Amino acid sequence: MNPYAGRVGEPSKAVLITGCSTGIGRAAALRLASSGWNVYASARQADSIADLRDAGCKTLALDVTDENSMRAAVDAVEQAEGAVGVLVNNAGYSQSGAIETVPIEAARRQFETNVFGLVRLTQMVLPAMRAQRWGKVVNVGSMGGRLSFPGAGHYHATKHAIEAISDAMRFELRGFGIDVVLLEPGLITTNFAGAATTAMTQATGEAEDGPYAQFNAAVGALTTGAYEGPMRRLGGGPERVAKVIESAITRQHPPARITITPSAKLTIALRRVVSDRVWDALMRRQFPQPG
Repeated sequence: MNPYAGRVGEPSKAVLITGCSTGIGRAAALRLASSGWNVYASARQADSIADLRDAGCKTLALDVTDENSMRAAVDAVEQAEGAVGVLVNNAGYSQSGAIETVPIEAARRQFETNVFGLVRLTQMVLPAMRAQRWGKVVNVGSMGGRLSFPGAGHYHATKHAIEAISDAMRFELRGFGIDVVLLEPGLITTNFAGAATTAMTQATGEAEDGPYAQFNAAVGALTTGAYEGPMRRLGGGPERVAKVIESAITRQHPPARITITPSAKLTIALRRVVSDRVWDALMRRQFPQPG
């Protein structure tokens, strides 16, 4: 019998994962399904994950910025399984660019996807989780929730918010038998860098002679270089995060937060011990300072 599918009279352990079209979400869906978990993989466009059905996943269209889409997905899982037993909040993207150059509408979209969608979807699954007195909520944050790089202020702000939300929920839900786990990956070799650079170009639309043009161009180049250059050796593939997710939801008492990849561990440790003045000096060695 499948050890992760749940038995009659036992709580549902069905896993709902957001953002499964690429990267961490796809890797997590494939790994958990291959291990016998009852996986509901989701993405905004269902056809982008149709192939996951061949790997044993059930698939759902789910847009974390659309209330009706989230409600329909949660209802589908609850009608079939009784409850979402494990929620992996993975959907998200990076919005790069100097703060002044990013239109406020783009900043709002960033928060809608990375923060408010995460919160609202979690709110939707919690009543059934609480009723069965068992559940796991895994929030995919970032090492960027513990520090900030120039040119990524909006993205880092969303990841800082996830840190705070995860800490609060961990305390609030423990008494109902629900664990909250925050993941803090560093460099993960997905198409993240390309998507971040594209989002910056589309959002800022700054003139070539604008006051931040050189800076934004450098941010794009450095982001791409970090993910495609020698720094890759301090990172890891999305399968590395998927392995951590499986370990966290399998453990009876998972850690509150898990830092993933050497790049995350080293960078977070460095930020913890240096002053703001020293950190800014280090950033000036990598980024051209505007002005």
